[in-house]
Amino acid sequence: MNETTSQQHQRPVPSGAQPEASDNPLLDFAALPRFTAFDPSQVAPALDVLIAQAREALEQVTDESVPLTWDDFVEPLDEATERLARAWGIVGHLNAVADTPSLREAYNANLPRVTQFWTELSQHEALFARYKAFAAQPEFAQLSAPRRRTVENALRDFRLGGAELVSPARERFAEIQERHAALSQKFSENVLDATNAFSLYIDDESRLDGLPADAREAAREAAQADGRDGWKFTLQFPSYLPVMQYANDRSLRETVYRAYATRASELAAAPADADERAALDNAAVIDELLALRAEEARLLGYANFAEVSLVPKMADSPQQVIDFLRDLAQRARPFAERDLAELREFAAERLGLTELESWDLAWASEKLKESRYAFSDQTVKQYFQLPRVLDGLFGLVGRMFSVDIVPDEAEAWHPDVRFFRIEREGALLGQFWLDLYARASKRPGAWMDDARGRRRRGSEVQTPAAYLVCNFQPPVGGRPALLTHDDVTTLFHEFGHGLHHLLTRIEDAGVAGISGVEWDAVELPSQFMENFCWEWDNVRAMSAHVETGEPLPRELFDRMLAAKNFQSGMQTLRQIEFALFDMRLHSEYQPGGERPGSGVQALLDEVRREVAVVIPPAWNRFQNSFSHIFGGGYSAGYYSYKWAEVLSADAYAAFEEAMAGPDPARAVSETGRRFLDEILSVGGSRPAIDSFRAFRGRDPQLDALLRHNGMVEASVAESHA
Repeated sequence: MNETTSQQHQRPVPSGAQPEASDNPLLDFAALPRFTAFDPSQVAPALDVLIAQAREALEQVTDESVPLTWDDFVEPLDEATERLARAWGIVGHLNAVADTPSLREAYNANLPRVTQFWTELSQHEALFARYKAFAAQPEFAQLSAPRRRTVENALRDFRLGGAELVSPARERFAEIQERHAALSQKFSENVLDATNAFSLYIDDESRLDGLPADAREAAREAAQADGRDGWKFTLQFPSYLPVMQYANDRSLRETVYRAYATRASELAAAPADADERAALDNAAVIDELLALRAEEARLLGYANFAEVSLVPKMADSPQQVIDFLRDLAQRARPFAERDLAELREFAAERLGLTELESWDLAWASEKLKESRYAFSDQTVKQYFQLPRVLDGLFGLVGRMFSVDIVPDEAEAWHPDVRFFRIEREGALLGQFWLDLYARASKRPGAWMDDARGRRRRGSEVQTPAAYLVCNFQPPVGGRPALLTHDDVTTLFHEFGHGLHHLLTRIEDAGVAGISGVEWDAVELPSQFMENFCWEWDNVRAMSAHVETGEPLPRELFDRMLAAKNFQSGMQTLRQIEFALFDMRLHSEYQPGGERPGSGVQALLDEVRREVAVVIPPAWNRFQNSFSHIFGGGYSAGYYSYKWAEVLSADAYAAFEEAMAGPDPARAVSETGRRFLDEILSVGGSRPAIDSFRAFRGRDPQLDALLRHNGMVEASVAESHA
């Protein structure tokens, strides 16, 4: 889940009541969502029914006459809240991938109602008391491990939800939740609208020198769609990135970089109207979000919001996270400094750039990589046609986990969306939608979200369903969509999240799949899958040149492999910069400043001085579009990417060890089965560290991550210093 994850509700709720069909698709849980029948006007009426039903169930299970058993106490409320969560999940998903004014209006109008209900539920004294009594019974020990884990998580979430607060703190906590939800939504809307507000039309073709043919063609088609001649460039990533990597026109790169780096800020290039630009400025939104989070932490008895955020995570304290990040930064710094020195020397000697600006970095790096390794990302891109990549991905997953992935049919929200099912020996395990192309109505980034979870109901098992979303360049010029190798890695990453959700064997939805998994472990399966993008057999199987059909040559792959850790030091420090900024922001920052956002900027500048080797311009407003921590669920959790990378690298090392043995095919198959059994299938039914130990036979170690990133020598050198 690069941009967002499926853990968007305040507490995990099970999936899947099966009532009769309804004219309102949001009230029809008999099958998969009916997207083609959806209209924003249906949102409010559906919520009227579902919230009323949930409150009725709440009243039922808090009646003292109801026995404190799983079937009588837990299930009825879970049934009702699951239906509400599924319906609202459809609305939220469509709001992210098919934004329209009417849908946005309906979403924002009803967001306070939904937030209020979940807050009321998390603070319900009688329900909390009954959960505590349920857990205190001798019979509780006889429940299955997943059910005990579900109840333990619920008790934790009650405490984090303010159930132990008394008036007026209780009411203030509820106000904070409602305002926080509205601000997070506003942050995301501002980023989307600011991204869409910018467009640059180029009439002089000479300014496009260096741009790949497919990027030019996409820009021409975009201009034609607006009834214009020439070429249109936007801040959508498939348009933005080729300019930064390949455009030889330095002023073009600067213009596009400045627009991207100042999105949703007071310095934004678009919209041109000052009032509209101010309305999209996220600085004040950030300040208020941070103030609300700090206040929430104080109400709950914590020193800061980072402590609250870490309660359901693997890490013990903010300081432990900060120490981990600083240790990793120290190990990476020698490589990052070498990377930058090499880039500066190359730019001065070969490109005539005595000063490297931020808008030069990607372009100069691409030139250096081409010079050193004799290939470009654009060359590699011609070999990765999306249909072939999907076949390769599905084949790999099939071999590793003994499943089949085949096309299926279901309603979708856009003609480009495809639908598939995962089977084992003909039995349905799960289904998923693939929405892979960028468009103006869709939020940036890539993510997996759940449509419904696995759950047993009587003699039947509800199978899970997932949304897999990316923002790749659509097909142009009548050819299949082409992916960069980074795009391929992103697809494998999100599919790893999907496998975690879809291959679970747990039948209690609160801990099935990704539900209940510690946030800093949820990236383990996704980052684990990325490693297979660097295995020759897999790459060869999923590559075919768009013109000749020939697979990627081994000699080119070897050069890609040699370049795998190109600038890994700089890239590692960049991620640490974001993670350390996030953790310090939520553990020590005090909101306030001369102008909105000034204090946040000052802290980010301080973090950059500590760990970065590349300092962006003073006008860079990265934080104003940092959706992970202000519009998604990664606040005081962005470090999860680096920590999960430790877990995933160490887990993949088990496959490397298997492949080095006398019977690689059998060993890899057996290792894949263990990964399925001990990581994917158990979901959140036990602590993530226990799952890792069960798979690896020991605690995680940093060695594999350092080795995979080419940083072993620096680490060893430092240890002997």
